[in-house]
Amino acid sequence: MIPQNFEEWKICIEKKCQIPLTVAFASQRLTIYSQRELPETQRFIKLYGEPHYLRVMEWFSRIAAGENVLEPSSNDKK
Repeated sequence: MIPQNFEEWKICIEKKCQIPLTVAFASQRLTIYSQRELPETQRFIKLYGEPHYLRVMEWFSRIAAGENVLEPSSNDKK
């Protein structure tokens, strides 16, 4: 099931995929997904569709701006 809102998406990424939604991760994804000519971005759009791509771009932008962010603890940096 494709997440339809920000909270569902966060649960999918952080809990199911075990990927911390940090500012750094979101910024990295935005750098790639903002380049529509990249094969990775084209694959994402083909798999999930334009509407979901636009939602994900908005959600990553929220994370990159520091909204609802889980930053790594000092223990994670060791």
